[in-house]
Amino acid sequence: MDSDSDETLSDENESTINSDELESTGSEDNDSLIEELNQTNARWARNGVTVAGGHGYGNAANQLWGPHGLFVDDDQTIVIADTYNHRIVQWRAGDTNGQVVAGGHGKGSRLDQLNEPTDVLIDKETDSLIICDRENRRVVRWSRRSGTAHGEVLIHNTKCWGLAMDDQKYLYVSDYEKDEVRRYEKGDWNGIVVAGGNGIGSGLNQFNGPTYLFVDRQQTIYVSDRSNDRVMKWDKGATEGIVVAGDQGQGNGFAQLSYPNGVFVNTLGTLCIADSWNNRVIGWPQGATQGTVIVGGSGPGTKANQFNGPMALSFDCHGNLYVVDRGNYRVQQFSI
Repeated sequence: MDSDSDETLSDENESTINSDELESTGSEDNDSLIEELNQTNARWARNGVTVAGGHGYGNAANQLWGPHGLFVDDDQTIVIADTYNHRIVQWRAGDTNGQVVAGGHGKGSRLDQLNEPTDVLIDKETDSLIICDRENRRVVRWSRRSGTAHGEVLIHNTKCWGLAMDDQKYLYVSDYEKDEVRRYEKGDWNGIVVAGGNGIGSGLNQFNGPTYLFVDRQQTIYVSDRSNDRVMKWDKGATEGIVVAGDQGQGNGFAQLSYPNGVFVNTLGTLCIADSWNNRVIGWPQGATQGTVIVGGSGPGTKANQFNGPMALSFDCHGNLYVVDRGNYRVQQFSI
């Protein structure tokens, strides 16, 4: 990462954001999390704890290589898209080693292989993983049942990057090459464009490299428009989006983003954004003209309060924050 932020919070121990309620992550309601954070403003420790990886890059059971997306289950099990190891790994709370649950047979296009997966989610209805298999230009489903040897293709011909699933089990896929987001029903290979799809650009109906996305209960879509250094909100049925964070040029000011990636939104419309090249997670209240650093923001580095290219982020049922720290080959947990 070649850009960093010199803006930090004055409180050395905790960071705060006005976050009265967090939304479900899309695939399941998370009522306990909403109840917990409905009582007070959410605060996270400034120093993270490594809960996966952190032993340099490699393909050993305790290593990651260029991790991108993640999904946190109700029991704090983390499922990680271990991108350059071409596998999905699962880390249960307290484990020192991960378990390969999809791929792991080298880079390739066979049904037992992956090629640079960038995102993963758990579909609890079918007890399976849904994986963005980016360089194979497909989305695959992989059963979580013991003994599963290969996946099945759900969607072809998409340079997918991010995935989300709403409460009605519609699947949303961002296409980094086509600069669009499509929504798919079960059994549908084609889907419909629900955001972008008007070529590369910076117009309100365009994207320039959409990556991660978040879908709320109203089927509003939030998209990290990475190369436009902004986050866009698309209401259901809209023909253009609304800028809800960034779009002030690339930079490290509080009104700016630099290659944003992971995004999470609470029920008040406050965003949590993995601001990758600024090596920080920033909170951005609805309607605000600038954000506040939640964690990171101390320049690139390997310390517990630093990142080296944060990618995806999520929360567990207790409100703890998880961040994929790609360049440090680890996942960090920040306790609430």
